[in-house]
Formats: sequence, C-alpha cells, structure tokens
Amino acid sequence: MKAFKRRINDSAKGPTTFIAKGSKLTGKLTGEGAYVFCGEMEGDCDIQGPVTLAEGGHWTGTLRATEVVIAGIVEGDVIATKRVEIAGSARIVGSLSGHSIAVAEGAVIEGEIKVANGDDPQQFQEKRSTVRSQEPSAA
Repeated sequence: MKAFKRRINDSAKGPTTFIAKGSKLTGKLTGEGAYVFCGEMEGDCDIQGPVTLAEGGHWTGTLRATEVVIAGIVEGDVIATKRVEIAGSARIVGSLSGHSIAVAEGAVIEGEIKVANGDDPQQFQEKRSTVRSQEPSAA
C-alpha cells in the first residue's frame, strides 16, 4: 500500500526546478519532475509532476500538471490529474479542476471548480506557513 503524503511536494521524486523571483518565462513548458515558480510565467505548461506557484508568483495561461499547489496569482485554467491545494493567499481567475481539491480560507477563485471524483471541494484553515518564495537566506 502506498503511503499518503500530506504535502504534495513530499511525494516528489528527483530534483526540483526553481524559477526564481524576478524571473519571467514566456512560451510553452513541458517536462517531468517537480517545479516551483516564484516569478512569472506567461504561457501554458504540461508537467508530469507537482507544480507549486509560490506566494508572489504570477501565472498567465493554462497550468496543467499531475498535482498543483497555488499560493500566488493565476489568470487562466488550472488542471491537475490528481490533487490541487489552494493556499489562503491565492487568487485564481479561471477554472480549476482536479481529482481532489482543498481550498484554504481567504483564497479567491473567480471561475468554475470541477472535482473529478465527485466530492465537494474541501475547505481548510491554513495551519502552516504559506508557500513563499524560496530565496536563500543571507548567512
């Protein structure tokens, strides 16, 4: 039996690709593995793995991945084949779909929510620190 991981990124295998705060990508992105976006993305993606949009991150386009965590701003559709987690700092203007969806108190979703397993979206109160830009701290 496969163990359930509370955090989506806990289930990621291999190295994580980070897009730093202040960076901007434009175009179509495809790939495998875990991705963390702290900057801007303008375009669509199709990722086989978890994608995190950190607080302060901005996405314009369709975000398609296996699992998705949103703490920033998305202008476009979010499509996950598995789980979606929306932090309280998130703002989404577009549709949201996944096999299971958890939405924290304070999140704003302006669009349709589709849960593939037939259950209603789950609401939760954030009890851990929000997903923030992962910048190295000064020593």
